[in-house]
Amino acid sequence: MDLIITEEDQKVYLEETEIINFRHPLIQEKICEFQHMGGTKIERAERAFLFVRDTIQHSFDIDSTEVAISASDALEKSEGICFAKAHLLAALLRGMNIPAGFCYQRVTRKGTRESGYALHGLNALYIEDVDKWFRVDPRGNKTGVYSAFSITPEKLAYPIRSELGEIDYPYVYSQPLENVIQAMKNALDCRDLFYKRPEFL
Repeated sequence: MDLIITEEDQKVYLEETEIINFRHPLIQEKICEFQHMGGTKIERAERAFLFVRDTIQHSFDIDSTEVAISASDALEKSEGICFAKAHLLAALLRGMNIPAGFCYQRVTRKGTRESGYALHGLNALYIEDVDKWFRVDPRGNKTGVYSAFSITPEKLAYPIRSELGEIDYPYVYSQPLENVIQAMKNALDCRDLFYKRPEFL
C-alpha cells in the first residue's frame, strides 16, 4: 500500500511534544543504550521496535487497568495499549533523528462484525538509506498476532479483512489523533477504553 504523508515538511515528524516526549530522562537513557550499540539508522530503528514490541507489555494482554498515554508513561510503566506503544516507539525514533509518524487501522474488536470496531494504532518511519516510508506495528506478539520489522513486505499485527468491514488507512500523521488522546484521557481504566476508544478517523 502506498502511504500518504500528511505533512509536506518532514521536520514535523521529528518534533517533541507533551505526548512524544523524547527528552524525558528515561527515554534518553534508552536512546543512549541503542546508540551505544552502534550500527546504521535502520539497525537502531529495529532495536527500538523490538524493545517496544517485546519488552513493553500490551495492557489488554496482561489484564491491566492502567492507561499509559505519553511515551514516558509507557516506558515507566512497562506497558500500554497500541496507541501508547506507538507513542513510545515514535519518541525513541525521533530521539535518534529518525522521522516517525502515526498510522491507524479500523479493526473488529473480537474478529466479527457483531463485536464492533475499534481504531488500532501503529507507526510509520522514514529511513534515508532506502528513501522510503514504511509501517511497523509494535503492538506485541501473542497467539494469532504477529508483527515484525520488515520494509517489504510489511508484517503488521493485523492483516486487514475488508470483507469484515476492516479498513487500512494509508495516512501517516505527524501527531497522534486528538480523538485518540481524548479517549485515553477520559477512560476510567484500560477495560473501559477497550469499549470506548474511537472506531473511526
